[in-house]
Parts: sequence; structure tokens; C-alpha cells
Amino acid sequence: MCTKRKQILGFGVDLFSFEDAMQYVHNCLKENKGLHIVTINPEMISLAGKDKEFANIINNADLVIPDGVGIKLALKIKGTNQENIPGIEFAKKLLSLSSLEGFSVGLLGAKENVIQKAADKLREEYKDINITYIRNGYFDENQLPVIVKEIAAVAPRVFLVAMGAPKQEVLINKLKQLLPETVFIGVGGSFDVWSGEVKRAPEIYQRLCLEWLYRAIKEPARFKRIFPALPLFLIQVIIETLHENLVKQK
Repeated sequence: MCTKRKQILGFGVDLFSFEDAMQYVHNCLKENKGLHIVTINPEMISLAGKDKEFANIINNADLVIPDGVGIKLALKIKGTNQENIPGIEFAKKLLSLSSLEGFSVGLLGAKENVIQKAADKLREEYKDINITYIRNGYFDENQLPVIVKEIAAVAPRVFLVAMGAPKQEVLINKLKQLLPETVFIGVGGSFDVWSGEVKRAPEIYQRLCLEWLYRAIKEPARFKRIFPALPLFLIQVIIETLHENLVKQK
């Protein structure tokens, strides 16, 4: 399956429906091909614009899915109607697929009590899920070589890392060199939701791509991260699009 990408401020975003993106990942799993999946949002693009290593990781990722209203609006500005693909839902579907087809799963990130609760709830929901690795996300660089060896020893086919960007993507970039048949995806705060420690936004917010607003209402400190970051991001996209259109007209 060929992928189509649209550039947003120098970062490529794959244009897939949810179903087609999942089918693409499924095909790779069946063919023993590894992937690094990035669920991109405006905040990540902003961070990558200031961090060359992170920028290179995103640009070298195998699949970059549009996660959130900011990316959806940016693509709309550029003339592309793209379905929003929430990372938390995509990862959950990937776990369901793993349970059905016997792909082993690894979980890394969050606090110890959170990841253990998340794993227990996933086992309740997916009776046949084979979770072969579980570890919290609190460790220092000195512990990393041992952790990498532990993961390499069990080689999960699907590996979820919940440490927030860019930390999770940097770690995945290191791990994928050792595990070329593993599908990696960074899932941010998903373990907190799956464990029941954090409540996900009501369905109406999800349908309107406004989960960010719900989280900001619940955690006012998030407004400092979102504003003026999101408006500035969209202004940059508008300027970039106008420039692209002018170049085309010449």
C-alpha cells in the first residue's frame, strides 16, 4: 500500500483513513516488518522545530498519523480533508488486533501503579492478549542499557511507550535498531486513561476533536501550553500555504 504525505511546516503527515492506516500496520505485522508510528500534533511540531534530533526522528518515522484538531485544521488550510486519527484509539485498536492474532505486546511508561492497573484492565478487556513486557517510565540513563536488553530478550511484536514527547520517540528510535520486526507507537498519557486514573473526555468532545479543550478545562495549567501555541501554529501554516501558492503561480 502506497502512502501519501502532506507537509506541514517541514513535517510529513500521512493521509490515511483510520481503517486504511490500521490495515497498513496489520500488513506490516503479517510481513514481519517493523514500524515507528508517530501520532503527531501541533505541540510536537513546535517542539521539533527547536530540536533537530526530534525533527529527524519524526521525519524518519514510518507512519505519521494526524492526531487532533490542530493537524486536521492545518491540513484543511492546505486543501486536504483528512480524518482525525486519535492516537489513543489507534493504539487501542492495535491492542485488539494483537489479541486476536497473537502478536505479543510490550508496555513501557507511566508510574508503576498506573501501568500495572492499565495492564490488568487490558487483560480483562482482551482475554487473549499476550503482554510479555511491562515497565514503568521512571528510570535514568544508567538503567537504560539493562532495560533495552530486557526488551530485546522478549522482542514484543507491538510495543507501546507512554513517556510523552519527545522522550518516548527518542527511546523508540533507539529500540527500533535492535528490534526491526517490532511495531512501536508513542502513546503519551494513554496508560493513565486505560488504568482509570484519568477520565477521557466525553464522547461529544471526542467527536468534535475537542479533547484538548476538555483536558484544559480540567487542568487549567494546560492553557499555557495550548495558547498562544495553537493559534501561532495555524498562523504559520497559513503563511506557509500562501507562500506555496505564490510559488506555484510563478
